[in-house]
Order: sequence, then C-alpha cells, then structure tokens
Amino acid sequence: MTPNNPLNTTASTYKGFNSVVLESEEIRLEAVPEIGGKLVSIVYKPAGKEWLLDSGLRGLRKPEYGSSFGEGDMSGWDECFPTINSCHWDIGAKGVIPDHGEIWPLPWDCRLSADSIISSVRGPAVPYLFTRTISCPSADTIRFDYHADNPGDETLPFLWVPHPQFAVTEPTRVVIPETMKELLCVYGGLGLNTGGLYNWDQLSLISPAVTGDGRKLYYPGNIPQGCSGLYGEHSGDFLCLTVPPDKVPYLGIWVDEGMFNDRVTCALEPGIGYYDSLDMAVHNGTARLIPPRSSFSWHMELTLGNGLDNMMKLFK
Repeated sequence: MTPNNPLNTTASTYKGFNSVVLESEEIRLEAVPEIGGKLVSIVYKPAGKEWLLDSGLRGLRKPEYGSSFGEGDMSGWDECFPTINSCHWDIGAKGVIPDHGEIWPLPWDCRLSADSIISSVRGPAVPYLFTRTISCPSADTIRFDYHADNPGDETLPFLWVPHPQFAVTEPTRVVIPETMKELLCVYGGLGLNTGGLYNWDQLSLISPAVTGDGRKLYYPGNIPQGCSGLYGEHSGDFLCLTVPPDKVPYLGIWVDEGMFNDRVTCALEPGIGYYDSLDMAVHNGTARLIPPRSSFSWHMELTLGNGLDNMMKLFK
C-alpha cells in the first residue's frame, strides 16, 4: 500500500454469505470464501461498472462437491483446478475429477492482511494445497498470485483456468493481440463447426441479446503475448487480463448467449494445460507437472479502465 494507492480490506456479507472486500480508489472486489473463494463482484468505480454477472433469479447457493457447474448459480468468477471438464484421475486416490474441477464448490480458508486477501484450499482426494492471494499494486489493477503445493509422493499434473462470468450488457469486443489471427473452435454451439479454424476479427464482437447460442474457442498452441480483454463499444469501459506466457501459455474464450446461462456472458480464460480436460492435457504433454514435495507459482493481473487508446497501451 502506498499513499498514491490507499487500500482497504474488510469483512462483509453478500446475499447471506460472509464475504471479504478489497477496495482501491478505482476498484472494489468482493469474494465469498465459503463458495470456492468465488469472486462475486468487481466494480470499476469511476464508471460504476459491475463486470461480473450476478446470480440473478437463480439465487446464490453453496454447491455440492461433485455437482455439475451448470446446476449451480453460474455467476461470478470461479477457479477451475485441476481440470475443467470432468475426467479420470489416475494418481493417488484414483477416480473421477468433477466438472470444473474440485475446488470451486469447497469452502476456502481465508485471511485478510492490510493490503491483500489470502485464500487457500486443500484437495479432497489428492494431497495438494491451492493458494490465491489477491492484491492491488495500483489503483486500476488487481493482481492474482497463485501457488500450488504438492506435498505428496507422486508427481501432480494439473490444468488451471480462471472462469470469470463477465457480464455483456452492451456490444462488447473481445480484444486479443493482432498476431493471434485464427482461433480453434472446440465447442461450436449452433453456429460454428467444432474443430474449425476461424478468423477472430469476424467473431470478436458480442451482442448483449440472448440468442440461445454458445461457443468456445482456443488460440491453437502457445500464445505469443499474454494479454486479452473486453471493450464496451458504447461506454468505452474495458478490462484487460495479463499473464506471463511462459507460465500461462494458453488462451480460451467462452461466449454464452443464453445456451446455459440466462444472460449473455463471456469468460476470458488464460490457462495452464491445453485444453479443458486434464487427461487430454496429460496425454498431449501440456499439463503442468509438479514433482513430489514441490510447488509451482504463477500470476495474473486484471486492469480496468476507459478508452480504447488506454486499453491498447496494455497490449504493447
């Protein structure tokens, strides 16, 4: 914390759950530790812009371990670890890893410092400790530091993505580096062909109108740059996610126009492992492997602001 970036961390409540809040002059972030450390609100204060989709008419509730993500409230920002799609787990307590991974429905331990929120959760079947520290290095930027510990006797493979349900309330463009011209469709929904390559310029604009469609695309292979963002065409409000490509080398983009959710949402998913299923990532050699009694750390930054020129400065 500096005089130019005063921060507050406080305990609060959100829809009947205990919550924690991190607030700078420009950003207010709120999380619910009991529900997988879920981020339930990210507000850009100068514009009064709420970036995360709330639970709406579904209501916010604590999901059961092993349940499908689609059975939950489908709101906010969850962490997917050690997989996204349900798949077979072949080490330690062999079995099946649930949909969207293990940690999103579990209660997390949480503590507040003067300038950060530190949350952690232990694997229920395989020994790992997942820790996320949220801080605010500047008034317009949130930093997420992640740390995965493997205290066990076997190598731990994992896949990770954030799953933020960003609300699309106006025509919104998904912005990625110019060199990333084509993306691979891994879920085509009603309008695209799964397995096809698509020019991103033709798909980058999302309408807030509910169509009942949905799609997911990945940049094929390692990303050349670690930036991705959303830009509101009317308001000029933007967000930008930045990751180190050497540690977080993949990018998925999920757009739901009412196929699963009740409103339009977009998830930018910088990721470790390609793609979505841990067993696939292990098979193709893209899963991150943590040796016994070792750990792995990575980070991501989220910058909020207004103006296309200001946004594009983050891509240089």
